[in-house]
Amino acid sequence: MSKLNIGDKAPPFRLPDENGNVVSLDELKGKWVVLYFYPRDNTPGCTTEAIDFSSSIEDFNAMNARVMGVSRDSMLSHQKFIDKKELKVTLLTDAEHEMMEDYGVWQLKKLYGKESMGIVRSTFIIDPEGKIAHLWPKVKVKGHVDEVKACLKEMAAS
Repeated sequence: MSKLNIGDKAPPFRLPDENGNVVSLDELKGKWVVLYFYPRDNTPGCTTEAIDFSSSIEDFNAMNARVMGVSRDSMLSHQKFIDKKELKVTLLTDAEHEMMEDYGVWQLKKLYGKESMGIVRSTFIIDPEGKIAHLWPKVKVKGHVDEVKACLKEMAAS
């Protein structure tokens, strides 16, 4: 379960993107930020989610929103993923999972009876003032991007 709630100040971050450029929440003030956390590059669900966000990137741009995916994968892995799937989203590397812990998405997971720490697929919308405007703590990929887009559209209009 995410430890953040709607209205909370979003935890600050400074992470490298797929090209090694450092992206920080402070630099994004004044924009909506769609932050989605996903387990791994080039896996079926993560690929579908990244492609869905990429195919809607113009809609997000029109709402003054920056879409960024976050995983533990390396910058090189992110570059290959972007090139292979022609993605249009920014992918951030959180190798030490510090940001994931701040956002409450680094959790104990069970798979085939084995427990291990990992990323729970989650999405956050951060408003232009840097507060959590909406969150999805356990994302099901199918239809998710449309849901995020509709929610952002409603909030951006008000």
